[in-house]
Formats: sequence, C-alpha cells, structure tokens
Amino acid sequence: MSQRAHRVGELIHKEISALLVNGLKDPRVGFITITGVEVTPDLHLARVYYSVIGDEQSRRDTEAGLKSSLSFIRKHLSSRLQMKYTPDLLFEYDESVEYGSRIEGLLREIKQDSADD
Repeated sequence: MSQRAHRVGELIHKEISALLVNGLKDPRVGFITITGVEVTPDLHLARVYYSVIGDEQSRRDTEAGLKSSLSFIRKHLSSRLQMKYTPDLLFEYDESVEYGSRIEGLLREIKQDSADD
C-alpha cells in the first residue's frame, strides 16, 4: 500500500469512527468498531472492516444499517477529506475479533482441563 493510500485510509478510519459515535442515527447500527481501512493505490475504493458486539441478528442489522447509510457516510467523508474524488466504500465484516475470542476460549478450556488432571 502506498503511503498516500495509507494516510487516506487512516483519515477515513478516523472520520467514520467519529461519525458512528456522533452523527449516524440509524438504530440498526449497534455497538460497532471500525477495525481497519484498506484503500486501493488509485484511491478509488476503500474497504472498511468492522466488528460488532452482539449476536448474528445484531450483525445483520448493523450490515443493513451501514448499507442504507452509505451515501450519507460518503457525503460526510467528501466534505471532511477535501479530496477531488471520495473513494467508494465497501464495508466488510471483520471476523478476526470473533476468531480470536474463539481461540482464546479454546486455550482457556485446555488450560482448565490440564489443571483438572
């Protein structure tokens, strides 16, 4: 990733995170965390990775809320980033947090089983 794409990704991360806390009023978007942003070298696409606290329904609701708010988020970014072209946004659920929790739980079980023996 180029240095410019990396900087744009950091700005997008910061702005979307702030918007989710302060400005996005869609009730479907629950406890969400932006875990990362990857911007293509031509700055035309930004993959925004997120995680959600809650069950599968919370995840689906958040996904629907993000999709319906996409133009609002992009318009906000356009006014804040002051770029010629605002990247298209693609929100993708980040399973790494869920995966990490599962691994941690398995390790605890192994440790507990070892202590019980």
